[in-house]
Amino acid sequence: MSRVGWGFDAHRFGGTGPLKLCAIDVNSGRSLAGTSDADVALHAVMDALLGAAALGDVGEHFASADPRWANADSGDLTRKVVAMIKRASFAVVSVDITIISESVRVASHRSAMRQALAALLGVELTAVSVKATSTDGLGFTGRDEGIAAMAVATLDPDDQA
Repeated sequence: MSRVGWGFDAHRFGGTGPLKLCAIDVNSGRSLAGTSDADVALHAVMDALLGAAALGDVGEHFASADPRWANADSGDLTRKVVAMIKRASFAVVSVDITIISESVRVASHRSAMRQALAALLGVELTAVSVKATSTDGLGFTGRDEGIAAMAVATLDPDDQA
């Protein structure tokens, strides 16, 4: 039976590193604050994957208070989550993500984001969707204080496990 998980994450602008979304440096001249590299898109995807497999959430596996995850690469964390999914006898079927930002534009990076995410998840490009929207000035994203992301992931039992 297929399983579906939903993930959400948000980070405020700040920090020192490049702004990464789906492991791609979007060169926005800004960065996001977080324990790891603050890739809000990958964090939402990881939560969706973990939720679909009933394996907890990102904070449970990569706690912000744990110094091991300071400045961690979210791509590496995503690979760890995919390995957990496989050990739980599931395979990623598809992921759909929406990035919510008032000022950071995704369109010119969408193809690279999809390719990077497909590679991290070990799925075909057609199994990955990346979308973006703004909130038209509403809320913290509308005030351009940060970026949020929502993701949904579908898993199937892995017959190869």
